[in-house]
Amino acid sequence: MYSQDSISGHRRGRPEPTAEMLAGLACLICGTDYRNAPDPEAVVVSHRDDKQLLACHGTCARMACGSVNGLNETPLPLTERVRAHRPGAS
Repeated sequence: MYSQDSISGHRRGRPEPTAEMLAGLACLICGTDYRNAPDPEAVVVSHRDDKQLLACHGTCARMACGSVNGLNETPLPLTERVRAHRPGAS
């Protein structure tokens, strides 16, 4: 498992989230694209501008929010996240 110092260092060195990450279509930590991944278990780890930020269950979730299970919240369905991310969607 990663130490708290390692997790903190990773957070500081991480670039700004991409548009796909902000739309809940990619993991906030490793960048796995949930549209192409074979059944990834994504969990909600944070919110930004009233949107859910997601990470892969386990290490990525722990690095993002401190819990391998993320927040106690169900992610929106992938189809809804994809529809909201399309250009012109609001």
